[in-house]
Amino acid sequence: MTRVNSNISSLRATHQLLMNQDALTQSMHRLSTGLRINTGRDDPAGLIASETLRSEIRGIDQAIENSSRALNVLATADSSLAEVSRMLLEIRGLIDHSANEGALSQEELNANQLQIDSLIESIDRIANTSQFNGEKLLNGNYGYALSSIDSTKLLWTEIFGARLANDGATLGVTVEVTQSAQTANMYFAASGLAAGNPVSVQIGGLRGSETFNFAASTSITEMAYGINTFTDLTGISATTSGARMDLWSTEYGADAFVSVETLSGTFSVAGGETATIDHGRNPTALINGQPGAADGLQVQLRKNGLDVAFYLSESFATTEGASTTFGITGGGARFQIGPEVNSNAQLNIGIPQINSAKLGDPVIGLLRSIGGGEANSIASQKYANAEAIVMRATMQVAIVSGRLGAIQKNQIEPNIRSQQVAYENVKASESTIRDTEYASEVAAMTRAQILVQSSMMTLQLANQIPQNVLALLGG
Repeated sequence: MTRVNSNISSLRATHQLLMNQDALTQSMHRLSTGLRINTGRDDPAGLIASETLRSEIRGIDQAIENSSRALNVLATADSSLAEVSRMLLEIRGLIDHSANEGALSQEELNANQLQIDSLIESIDRIANTSQFNGEKLLNGNYGYALSSIDSTKLLWTEIFGARLANDGATLGVTVEVTQSAQTANMYFAASGLAAGNPVSVQIGGLRGSETFNFAASTSITEMAYGINTFTDLTGISATTSGARMDLWSTEYGADAFVSVETLSGTFSVAGGETATIDHGRNPTALINGQPGAADGLQVQLRKNGLDVAFYLSESFATTEGASTTFGITGGGARFQIGPEVNSNAQLNIGIPQINSAKLGDPVIGLLRSIGGGEANSIASQKYANAEAIVMRATMQVAIVSGRLGAIQKNQIEPNIRSQQVAYENVKASESTIRDTEYASEVAAMTRAQILVQSSMMTLQLANQIPQNVLALLGG
């Protein structure tokens, strides 16, 4: 080439030098940041994919953090429930101790009542002070708000979990009795025991059994009176109508029973499953069209985000076709344990009030009724009833604690483990797309360095080529 104004070789060498310098700069940028994609121009498609994965990673990371916080909240509530349970067991011990009143002075009985009162007060204090991050846990703060409850049909209603469509929405709950509850029943028909025919019979129920010795010619009314004096101990009551005496279990459900065993003489009963025993029957109830699990007059359901328990009134549970509807209008505690904000990634929990005004049985009495001066205090000498109240309260606390424990063990902890696995895999995918592969990038940088140096040498030579024209000019 013998032209001076346009040095094409120099232009080409300059162009190649710029490309090599750009490649060297890019390699150095990647090695210094650790990222293969630093700007959109590095890899537009890869950037879009990695940003999508980064968003997913952030959601998963927050889900793990939220789940850990939820565990802490529930563990705090559970520890308070354990203390309440311990105090209930102590109250039961005091009741049993007081029942041994033949060996106790009045001062000792009064001291036991003072201890019971103090324990009840402590239970109420725990309910009002247990908190996490300023939020009360056991005072009903995390309970659900209900509307239009018919207390003549549902004596006791507890919502442990409900999935509401959105804030401000009302979830309707319909309870329908499709098969009535029954007590156990057997009957004895006679105008009285025949002369010279005394009888010895053992009658048993859910609470225990007693042996009755009826003399000859004892009337039906007299037998019923004798049986009813032990109702608290046997769980069996007797009614008469003419020459017929019916034996009834005081409880409803499949666990309740009446058993009659003739030890001597003649005492034939009928109406049972067999000649000697009859059981009650649990009601069959549909909750929003789904069959609930019944135990006596208590019915519960745990399906499709709805976790509820009821204590049916006697009149409602024994009326087939009867129904009632109420609404869940809000409340509860919502934990976001998934990476996406939707109902499937949320956990809804209701923690009921745990205090003396709520614990116990709505039929036989609440925990506060065993306090000093109340209906089931030690002074009333209703030890069996007081014990039943405490047993019921202990079971209620155990149920709440068990549900919280099940949520921790079977829902939140597995969720944390699954999210951690997802985090690892998604992070690995994002790293493959976006992070620098140092081995290959160092090789690329070395190559770019060599090319830059060679391009500069080439450019130097290209700039010397026009000087050849001077030879033609005799220079």
